[in-house]
Amino acid sequence: MTVATAILADIGGTNARFALLVDTEPRLITTYAVADYPSPLEAARAYLDGPAAGYQPQTAVMAAAGPVVSGRVTMTNATWVVDAEQLRSGLALRSARVVNDFEALGWALPGFRPQDLAVIGRAVPAASATMAVMGPGTGFGLAALASDGDAEVVLVTEAGHATLASENAREDAIIQEMRAQHPHVSIERALSGPGLIELYKAVAAVDQRTVPPRDSAEIVAQALAGSCATSRATLDAFCAFLGSVAGNAALTLGALGGIFIAGGIVPRFIDFVRASAFRQRFEEKGRLTPYLASVPTAVIVHPEPAFVGLARLARREIMAATR
Repeated sequence: MTVATAILADIGGTNARFALLVDTEPRLITTYAVADYPSPLEAARAYLDGPAAGYQPQTAVMAAAGPVVSGRVTMTNATWVVDAEQLRSGLALRSARVVNDFEALGWALPGFRPQDLAVIGRAVPAASATMAVMGPGTGFGLAALASDGDAEVVLVTEAGHATLASENAREDAIIQEMRAQHPHVSIERALSGPGLIELYKAVAAVDQRTVPPRDSAEIVAQALAGSCATSRATLDAFCAFLGSVAGNAALTLGALGGIFIAGGIVPRFIDFVRASAFRQRFEEKGRLTPYLASVPTAVIVHPEPAFVGLARLARREIMAATR
């Protein structure tokens, strides 16, 4: 019987990805459709009986999209409940831990190598400083990792539901158009996959253009191809808003170690972001502009960033259990 130290999982509304922590690295990464299994326990059993057959993990560390309450996540975009105690007992493990998906990304931040990041700007991070990760995806998430040199902690937030702010008259008009549909225009109303569509509609209304319906992938593709002025204006607005939100996060959290962009949207147009107003809007905070000029920003391009954090967290859990 081969021994693996931990079973890891990154669980979203559509897919659940499992891996084994063997020695120090995630191995045997496998994807399962959430709709094919009644619970994460059955999916985990299928993984351990299939690709991971012959391994005997001692612990589980799993990330799920949603707030963690008493060791469990009731997912908003799936019928699954991810419960640490059910996983521990059902898989006969010594321990199990469930974390928010952005908490996993927070733990990943110190583990990224230079090739895992596409840097936006030229700033150099302060040593041992707070770092934050934020991401437009299905929604918008934000977490921060802070350290006092000896101990680390990840702060998980619901920043995506904070109010989206404008910085000029055009953005006032865009938000006003969005407010006609959504009384509270949150950050993720614009900075997410669905939000990109809302932003596209609002930009078209402000510019008094009649445009065809497009999904988020089509908006990005049209913008990059230069074949739709409204798609281009939408992506320009998206990057500007993203820069302002990132700068606000850096100020609020004192994140001198950097702001890192996660999620599946922004990696598709990194060169566009570099040429956009993102970095200018990130830095332009009045008297605190020099403060932010030294803070790095980067897009995470690692193909499996959650597993970097889950593996790091699992190693910490195992070390703590052996003390």
